[in-house]
Amino acid sequence: MTIVKQMSLFDIHELLKMESSRRFDAILATFDVQPIFQLFRKKTMRGAPRECNYGAMIQSLIIRIVERIPTVKDLVNRLTVDFVFRLDCGFLVSDTVPSEASYSRMVDAISQSDVLDRMHDELIQTAFTEGFLEEEHLGFDATHFEARDAAKPSEKKEIAPKKRGRKSKEERAAWLAEQAEIEANQTTYEKKLEVQITIPLMTLWQEIPIEPKWGIKKNSDGKNTFWYGFKGHLAVSTKSQYIVARLMSSGNLSDSKAAIPLLKKVNHIMPNHFTTAIFDAGYDYEAIYRQIWIHEMKPVIPYVKRREGEMVGFDEHFRPTCVREHSYCYDSFDEKYQTLKFTRPKECATCPLREDSLCQKVFKIKCETDLRKYTYPARGSVVWKAIYKERTAVERVNAYLKQFFQLNNVRHRTGRKAKLHFNLVTFIYNACKLAVDRMNVF
Repeated sequence: MTIVKQMSLFDIHELLKMESSRRFDAILATFDVQPIFQLFRKKTMRGAPRECNYGAMIQSLIIRIVERIPTVKDLVNRLTVDFVFRLDCGFLVSDTVPSEASYSRMVDAISQSDVLDRMHDELIQTAFTEGFLEEEHLGFDATHFEARDAAKPSEKKEIAPKKRGRKSKEERAAWLAEQAEIEANQTTYEKKLEVQITIPLMTLWQEIPIEPKWGIKKNSDGKNTFWYGFKGHLAVSTKSQYIVARLMSSGNLSDSKAAIPLLKKVNHIMPNHFTTAIFDAGYDYEAIYRQIWIHEMKPVIPYVKRREGEMVGFDEHFRPTCVREHSYCYDSFDEKYQTLKFTRPKECATCPLREDSLCQKVFKIKCETDLRKYTYPARGSVVWKAIYKERTAVERVNAYLKQFFQLNNVRHRTGRKAKLHFNLVTFIYNACKLAVDRMNVF
């Protein structure tokens, strides 16, 4: 009888159950804290020496997320009473335990830099170099998390009654001028989605709104749910489940507005590596398809009808239909000409109109005819449905971030520091994932 060697079942759950010192060493070995430590180095030899061990403080902030310590106050107490834990964090025996104020100043300094973004990109490159990020698909989605403070009550604005009837030429000209001025003063994320295609990645990354706002979303029962806080937008590899790119925004930003920045970020980190981008129906916009097309990727996005009538001669998946309204079968895709090929339906074998001039044997449709309707894999095909199921990887990662990495536990009152919390949580998740993959290899 043949013996089949099973794959290792060691995963993040097993990592979190390991002995503390071994777990911390495995996670901290996946990256270098020097880029963060450089923020606190003295520029000159003059002045009083630094009293805090910033290297150990940075490691303790990371370990706080892994150990699920809710607040910095609890972290300070743990460092005070647990001598072994203090050594595991990297503190020396002669070091004093830092105060909450010291941690607060350190968090403020880190939040003003982009050091975590650079470290995150380097970590993804390391995972790719070591062979843990193979050619695979990318799943995109957003998750919400609440702010530390409650929303402030807004002032009620008096709405002037609208004048009924048609506007005069002078009133219409004034209204058009007002609308043009409003559009000219719009920020990057207030403009139409198509504008983002030509905007550089750095501009999109820096100008995204991050202050807490009211967000709204329909739950599984079709009812509206509200929260005051933020959204985390993720691009996750569906097989290895690494967070390749992530972006935090205000809670009121549409999910679709973060799709193009994430696509550009993924292409910047790993150009031409991923083959397919998987989104849910909320991202069904022409501009997103166009950006995917620019990066030579394949979109898998459910189609949403928007005041569209029935297409005569086509079914619900935009496949051609014969005279008797039988759908043609998807046959193949021509990479060179970017063309979908459809062949006769099975019902044509016994159809009396088979030899009639109205019955066409083969249909070839270029994807550029309509990027939303004609995608590869073709809509309704077995391959399309199988790939779309892989989008559940993003939901799984969202659950990991909230249940094991304290994404919901925001302890800061500004969007800038909340963004640091989000970046730190996603960075630590990737570090844990890389540590697990290394252990499974060795």
